[in-house]
Amino acid sequence: MTGLLEEIKALAQLREAQGGKWDNINPEYAARMRAQNRFHTGLDIARYTAKIMRDDMAAYDADTSKYTQSLGCWHGFIGQQKMLSIKKHFGTTKRSYLYLSGWMVAALRSEFGPLPDQSMHEKTSVANLIQELYTFLKQADAWELNHLFRALDDAKEAGDKSKEQELISQIDNHETHVVPIIADIDAGFGNAEATYLLAKKFIEAGACCIQLENQVSDEKQCGHQDGKVTVPHEDFIAKINAVRYAFLELGVDDGVIVARTDSLGAGLTQKIAVTTEPGDLGDQYNSFLDGDVIENASDINNGDVVIKQNGKLVKPKRLASGLYQFKPGTGEDRVVLDCITSLQNGADLLWIETEKPHVGQIAAMVNRIREVCPDAKLVYNNSPSFNWTLNFRQQVFDAWEKEGKDVSAYERDKLMGIEYDNTELGQLADEWTRNFQRDSAREAGIFHHLITLPTYHTAALSTDNLAKGYFGDDGMLAYVKKVQREEIRQGIATVKHQDMAGSNIGDDHKEFFQGEAALKAGGKDNTMNQFG
Repeated sequence: MTGLLEEIKALAQLREAQGGKWDNINPEYAARMRAQNRFHTGLDIARYTAKIMRDDMAAYDADTSKYTQSLGCWHGFIGQQKMLSIKKHFGTTKRSYLYLSGWMVAALRSEFGPLPDQSMHEKTSVANLIQELYTFLKQADAWELNHLFRALDDAKEAGDKSKEQELISQIDNHETHVVPIIADIDAGFGNAEATYLLAKKFIEAGACCIQLENQVSDEKQCGHQDGKVTVPHEDFIAKINAVRYAFLELGVDDGVIVARTDSLGAGLTQKIAVTTEPGDLGDQYNSFLDGDVIENASDINNGDVVIKQNGKLVKPKRLASGLYQFKPGTGEDRVVLDCITSLQNGADLLWIETEKPHVGQIAAMVNRIREVCPDAKLVYNNSPSFNWTLNFRQQVFDAWEKEGKDVSAYERDKLMGIEYDNTELGQLADEWTRNFQRDSAREAGIFHHLITLPTYHTAALSTDNLAKGYFGDDGMLAYVKKVQREEIRQGIATVKHQDMAGSNIGDDHKEFFQGEAALKAGGKDNTMNQFG
């Protein structure tokens, strides 16, 4: 990026070349506006963030403590406040991403109203949210730089050259709030062509990373619900190809594809895979189908389908829906085959949807995958669909029981109870939960940790607490004590909500455009001044 002073000089030369017609234009103001609008298109963002992800993946390969994280955000403002908070508390946005959950788009952003996570929401609503998120992240840059520019003006007015140089350095080295978004395209919303067309919309909106799952598009279910139906590998590979072509067409050559498998919890498939010889990919997929061996022709009924499986004629079990059933207990083997096949056919990262957050279970599958693909790494869903408290308390209970430790003081099925919060077991379970990201990044190949729906839950919880107090005995104190007072004391930028929404930026633009005639909102009578 060009420094502020160099940019001012270049714009001054451009103004002079206009022979007086641009004399009303202040080069420094124009330079400031350029700095506040670093990214002009979604493709600029996609190319910039793709490089960040690729660099982060390489850093993780060298050192597993360099894992990355994100929270799911269902509105641009939520994503913006998340990144402002991370930068405020940790001084950088490095290795912090945003996750865009299809579940939250369905539940919160569809014109149909709240919907289950079954790909029934509008295709373009996800791309629209990507664009919205980046609009708010870019505004966070403009907001933060605006404060630096105002401080620079104060330093100039005070004649403080040292402070002036310090602020110019901060402006020149400003770290953007624009970070990678991992965007959920579900199962592609149709065939491979539909997946390609929608992926282009995602990328044009700024997505450098697209997550694609191996469920049947028109039977898609939430990963933590029953009834999931997978597709043969060739169908999924075609969609991986479609997403890659979309990236390449738009010039995002290092775009990232996350291949998600739901096979661990999916007991059904829509169709039998095409196979031409024993041991090929279709044959491997079909080998997992449950069925009955055909002893003679009389075992075949009208409408039955018969395949050759491991050298024998088999009648696959087909449900009334026309779907075929997999053999029980084959989930992990199917996951491993799915992951290896995806990585060998263009995917960059894996997503294994599991039924519980268990480092050992995840590591067991990843280690098998790495026997074939040594650099395999995961994006993992630290899902609110898990009962984390109960899961980890039961994991500690089981570990103690296996070690021969006395667990008679605990009832395994009732470990969620508050009476266990301060016990040795409860405290150790909390410690295991605290270390889950570090441990699984090191032991189970998890490069990226995300929580899919956290801000859905935080919005509900905080709103419930406010409503309970405000409409109850606390009245206005419920807002003042639990919200505004904490905003002030914790330095939350939204306490000056007019400023956060761009009022000061707008005032500065009025001055740029109209000079002394500008009618500004931020004068002495602005109540925002009460907050200092």
